[in-house]
Amino acid sequence: MGKIERNYEFRERINQVHFANRRDAAVKASANEVEVTAAWKIVYPADADARVVNAAKDLQEYLEVSMDLALTVGTTAAAGQKVIKLELDKTLEGVRTYRLDVTSDAITVAGADEKGIISGCIYIEDLMNLKEAPVLAIGSEVRKPLIGLRMVHSGWGIDLFPSEHLKAMAHAGFTCAVVFITGIDRTNVGTLDVNDVIDRAWLYGLDVMLYAYLPSYKHPAEPDAAAFFEGVYTKLFNYYPKALGVMLVGESAEFPSRDPRTTGKRRRESVVDGIPTTKPSPGWWPCSDYPDWLKCVCDAAHKAKPDAMVIFNTYNWYWASEDVRREFLERVPKEVTIQITFDIGKELVRENLLCQVRDYSISADEPSDYFKSECKIAHELGLSILSTANTAGLTWDFGSVPYVPVPQQWIRRFEVLEKARQDWNVDSYYDNHHYGWWPSVITELGKFAFWSPRMDLLDMLKKLAVRDFGAEAADTVLKVWDLWSDAMKNDYVASNEEQYGPMRVGPSYPLIFHPNITRTMGNKEIKFPTTEGAHFGWHIIKTMYQPYESARQAPGFLRFPVELRALERLHEKFARGVAELEKLRNVVPERKLEKLEEQIRLGKYITCNCATAKCVKEWYMLNIKLLGSTEKAEANAILDKLEAMAKAEIKNAESAIPLVDADSRLGWEPSMEYVTDRWHIEWKIRQVNYMLGEIKEFRDLVNLQI
Repeated sequence: MGKIERNYEFRERINQVHFANRRDAAVKASANEVEVTAAWKIVYPADADARVVNAAKDLQEYLEVSMDLALTVGTTAAAGQKVIKLELDKTLEGVRTYRLDVTSDAITVAGADEKGIISGCIYIEDLMNLKEAPVLAIGSEVRKPLIGLRMVHSGWGIDLFPSEHLKAMAHAGFTCAVVFITGIDRTNVGTLDVNDVIDRAWLYGLDVMLYAYLPSYKHPAEPDAAAFFEGVYTKLFNYYPKALGVMLVGESAEFPSRDPRTTGKRRRESVVDGIPTTKPSPGWWPCSDYPDWLKCVCDAAHKAKPDAMVIFNTYNWYWASEDVRREFLERVPKEVTIQITFDIGKELVRENLLCQVRDYSISADEPSDYFKSECKIAHELGLSILSTANTAGLTWDFGSVPYVPVPQQWIRRFEVLEKARQDWNVDSYYDNHHYGWWPSVITELGKFAFWSPRMDLLDMLKKLAVRDFGAEAADTVLKVWDLWSDAMKNDYVASNEEQYGPMRVGPSYPLIFHPNITRTMGNKEIKFPTTEGAHFGWHIIKTMYQPYESARQAPGFLRFPVELRALERLHEKFARGVAELEKLRNVVPERKLEKLEEQIRLGKYITCNCATAKCVKEWYMLNIKLLGSTEKAEANAILDKLEAMAKAEIKNAESAIPLVDADSRLGWEPSMEYVTDRWHIEWKIRQVNYMLGEIKEFRDLVNLQI
C-alpha cells in the first residue's frame, strides 16, 4: 500500500514552490548559451526595497533546491565575478514589464518597477526548468504583460493566505489575491487580519482585492444614503488603504430598488403567501437605479482612497435582453470596471437540441452571446472590462478536483480571450471563484499566454510535457490531453443538475430512490454531510437529482437521453486516456514518475466522477419510468435494473477510495471543504445499501398478494 495522506496534507504540496530533481546533469550549455555555476553571485542595489531583496533570495533558493547550486546574495560582487543582477530601469514602461539581458558574464533582470524584477526572476526559473539545467540562451528580450490584473482566491482554503501560498501564487503568474469580506477583519469563515495579508502579499508583488459581502441595503435616493455608504465603503478603505479595490456582484449587493420591473425586495422576501412573484428581485436585474447605487459606492470609496478600483459583475442578469443590459451600462459611472463572465449562458447544440452552460465550464472554448454583446457595449461606452475567465485551470465542471487536465481546450480559450483583449480591451481577469486554484500545466501555460511577445502555446505545451514526463513519453501524454480536451469540448454536460449534483462532489454523491415509503411523509432530499462552518458546505449540493429547467434550454425529458449518451462518451474517453498513461510507467524517467502518478490519479478520479454522473442521470430516468409504470412486470424489470446499477455504483465509489487516500486534494473544495474523502465515500456506500433495502421493500409492495 502506498502513502496515505491525511486530510489537508495537500497544503504542504501547494506551498512548495521550488522542487528538487529538476536538473538533468547531462544538459550542458551550447555555444549560444551560458551556464550559471556556483561561482556566480546574485546582486541587487543597496537601496532596493524588500520586494527586490526577497526576489533575490527566492532566486537563490530556487537555484539551490532545483538546480543544486549554492549562490551567495548581496549588493556587491568581486571584480570579474559573474553575476545575476537585479535592477530598476525607468526607461521601461508598464507595470511588471522587464528586460532580460543574458551574456557570457552576466544575467540582468531590469524591471520597470519592483514587480517587473519579481516577474523577471520567475521567468528565469521557468526557462531553467524547461531546459532542466541552469542554462539560458544568450540574448536580450523585453517582456510586457498583456493582462493587467489576474485575480485568484486562495487554493489553500477560503480566505487563508499563509506566506508560502502567496509566494506560490506569484510564481503561478497571478497578480492579485481576492479576499471575501463581510466587515472589518471579518470573512464568511471567521476573523482575518486583512492588513496583514495585504502587507505579506506586497512582498511577493501581489495586490489584494476585497470581494464584498457588505451591508449595502440602502436606496441611493434616501436622505441618509451618503452617510450610510460612507459608513461602509469610506470606512473600509480608511481601514485598508493599501487594498486595491472592491468587487461587487448583484446577488451579494441587493438593494431596495424602485425600478417597477423588480420586486424592490431581497430575493428571500420576494414571496407573498408562499407564492413567488413573477418579477426578479433587484440583485438579479439591471435596475434603472443600480447606476445611482454604484455611484454612491464609488463616491464613498474614493473619499478614502481616490484610486480604489470598484468592480461590478453583471453575471446575475446574463439572461436579460441586450437592450436592457445596454440601458444599464449606458448609465454606469465611468470609474466602475465591468466584470463579464466568459462562459455562462453559452448555448450548445447537442443532437439538434439546445442546451446551455449554466455556470462556469471549460466545455465552452467560445464565449456566450452575453459575453460578446456585453463586452462590445461596455467597450463602446469606454468602460474598463474584467472577465471572469477561470484561466487558473478550474471551473465547476468537476467540483472536487485540483484542476481540469484539458490543456488544449484551455489553449483554445486563451486564444479567444486574446482576441477579446484586441477587440474590446478585456485586459484583466478574475481567474477563479471560491473553488480556488492549483499549480498545474494550465497555470504554467497561463504564465506564457498573457505576455508579449506571445508564444506558440501548443509548442509550449509540448515543452512542458517533455519537462514533466520526459521526451519519450511526451507525445503519448499530449495525445491523452488532446483526447480529454475533445471530450470536454464535445461531451461534457454543463447543466445545473450536473454541476450542483454528481459532478460537484463526484463518487460520494448519493442515489435516492424516488418512491417515498414513509409514515412521516418526509422529504427525500438528503442533506449532504459537510463540515460545520464551511463557506457554503451542503447549501450548494442538491442531492435529489432532477432537471432544472431554464429559458432557451430543451427540457429535461428531451435533454437527458442525449446527455446520457454524451456522458457515456466522456467516461469512455477519460478511461481510455488513463489506460494510455498507465502504459508509460516503464517509459517515464524515475525522477518524473510521481508526476505521472499524479496525472493517473486525477484521470481516474475524473473517470469515477463521470461514471457517477452517468449512473445518476440514468437512475433518475428509470425512477421516473418506474413511477409511471402500470404493470407489475414492467416495474419489476425496472427494479432489477436499479438494483444492478446501485451495486455497480458501489464498486465505482470503492474504486475512488485509494485515489483520495493517496491525494488529499482530491475530494476537497474550499467552499464546501471535504465532500469525497474516504469517510464521505463510505457514507455514500452506507446510504446506497440502505436504499437497496428500500427497493426490496417497494418490490414487496409491487408484488403484494391479496
